[in-house]
Amino acid sequence: MALNRTQIRFLRGLCHDLSPVVIVADKGLTDNVRAEVELALDSHELIKVKLRADREQRKAWVDDLADSTRADVVQQIGQVVCLYRRHPDTPRIQLPC
Repeated sequence: MALNRTQIRFLRGLCHDLSPVVIVADKGLTDNVRAEVELALDSHELIKVKLRADREQRKAWVDDLADSTRADVVQQIGQVVCLYRRHPDTPRIQLPC
């Protein structure tokens, strides 16, 4: 699902008060980390992930996470990325049009 500018701005506002629920560090994107991101997206729809690596590695991890979880990247600032994936059955966040 492609988000429009209004929806992204709305989600960025919601993301501001969140704390990172997953931290990716030395071992990188393991299967366990991907499973935790999947679980967090199913539970919350909108999550923050902290990525501890250099700039190129973070970019690769963000692209990989977005592709493997079918999530939209709401924003990335430094080492923190916000991901959104709408729950298929019972969405918690009502997006503006």
